[in-house]
Amino acid sequence: MDELMLLEALEQNARLKVTDLADILNSSEDEVRKTIDRLKKEKVICGYHTVINWDKANKEKVVALIEVNATPERDKGYDNVAQQIVKYPEVSSLYLMSGKYEFTVIIKGKTMREVAEFVGSKLAPIDGVKGTVTSFVLKQYKIEGVPLEENRSAQTRLAVTP
Repeated sequence: MDELMLLEALEQNARLKVTDLADILNSSEDEVRKTIDRLKKEKVICGYHTVINWDKANKEKVVALIEVNATPERDKGYDNVAQQIVKYPEVSSLYLMSGKYEFTVIIKGKTMREVAEFVGSKLAPIDGVKGTVTSFVLKQYKIEGVPLEENRSAQTRLAVTP
């Protein structure tokens, strides 16, 4: 069975049934189940997620991207700093980056104040963190490849006349 094809199919639609995956991959249902179980144990498949437009769900949610400057440790690089950051439940995602900052941290909170308190009391004091820059998401248009709204510009565009 083509594992990459299985992973791509699940990435596009995690709700596909094993029977459908077996048909797509030209494999048996048992083989698909065993492969999925193995990939979960190996942490290749790490979870299944639903994309939610929280603006339409009438729930206040703040998303912040925090750029973190950090100092690497000898023989460990940035791993110890990263391990300290990922332990916080507020942290949705953490990326080691190339460029001006070492990490990008994505967190979700109820209010901007909650995010600010997280940065000031938990993130900034971590050994090795030299500085942070916080940016708040004002509006989300697309998440994980899923557009959140229909393209309104085509509907509201005025005709051009000479």
